Amino acid sequence: MLEKKSNKTAWLGFGFAAALLALVVLLENLTLFLPAAALPKQLLPTSMLFTVLKKGAVYSLVAVSMNLLNGFTGLFSLGQAGFMLLGAYTYAILTVPADVRDSVYYLYGGSAVKFSLQGIFASFLGSEGPGGAVSLFLGVLLGLILAGCVAALFAWLIGLPVLRLKSDYLAIATLGFAEILRAVFQWQALGPVTNGANMIKSFPTFSSFNVKVGGKVVLYLSTFVPFLVAIVCITIIVLLINSSYGRAFKAIREDEIAAEAMGINLARHKLLSFCISAFFAGVGGALFAMYANNAQAMVYTSTMTYEILLIVVIGGIGSISGSCIATFFYVACSEWWLRFLDQEIVLKNGFKVPFLRNGFRMVVFSVVIMIVVLFFRKGLMGDKELPDLFRRRRRKETTAK
Repeated sequence: MLEKKSNKTAWLGFGFAAALLALVVLLENLTLFLPAAALPKQLLPTSMLFTVLKKGAVYSLVAVSMNLLNGFTGLFSLGQAGFMLLGAYTYAILTVPADVRDSVYYLYGGSAVKFSLQGIFASFLGSEGPGGAVSLFLGVLLGLILAGCVAALFAWLIGLPVLRLKSDYLAIATLGFAEILRAVFQWQALGPVTNGANMIKSFPTFSSFNVKVGGKVVLYLSTFVPFLVAIVCITIIVLLINSSYGRAFKAIREDEIAAEAMGINLARHKLLSFCISAFFAGVGGALFAMYANNAQAMVYTSTMTYEILLIVVIGGIGSISGSCIATFFYVACSEWWLRFLDQEIVLKNGFKVPFLRNGFRMVVFSVVIMIVVLFFRKGLMGDKELPDLFRRRRRKETTAK
């Protein structure tokens, strides 16, 4: 009976993901079937809606990766921005085309890395036509995987000594690691590799996957790509949580002494959770670089980690669905819905609406967050998932009958 329910839930999740991807493609390509004048401004490919969707997809993956560590394993880490930085730079360094490297690293007389991943594949498959598209896909895919692997490697190196700490001490240690890493990547001596304090540009981004014929876009995929990668990665995390390893993580979260008494190797499972979380944070960092069209160390500050942590708390610590829902809520409010609060409004009679000025948006947004935290202390979802809510509703309807 339980196996049938789990299979049904899996198929429902697969169907929901497929429908979501289809909806994203349809929305982004409406301008190809309908005249732009007949569509609302919000549905144009350059509108804020698609900016929110792209950033939301990226942040949802990073939030879920943090929830895996903080919510499911009970380890309070604040190093997510550092792992994102590693992923972003690994992807950017390895995918900048070889023919433009000198212009990107012009302050250092060229790059120390003389190849690009898509260029390696293009040498076998060709750089034009279908071969070029396949080379781009394989190069970006390998770049994302390597971005995650580098972040996981650093997590393993610092996890060996740091994971002996607990609670606030672990948070401070991981936060310090992220800040040190940000300073190191801006070090001028590493300029031929990291481009110092300058940004790395010209690597493949989301818009690189738009299908063009004769220089004209015939299919927009710039929003589909981050959604696809995020859904695949989050699915892997969900499968992990529902496996024996995930049950071991939850046991450690509930009671370390009892978990160890049951035969769980605490050090091994903590390090495993730390590395897996860092891997997907690294992939998220690479996606963020693709979203921002550049990689620059000064962007990955502790503020970014606090944003991700806030999303996890709002959504519910221990809820994957909650993290995803809270991500799009947070990004939409901060980037779109409350933007008008930063603009001064003058009425026809010359009266200026008070308080509306640059920065007031964040004040209102902070109040909204406080209200959510006060009235939803366990977050929007608590430790429940969307299927759990549907099951509860069905039980209530059955009981009422």
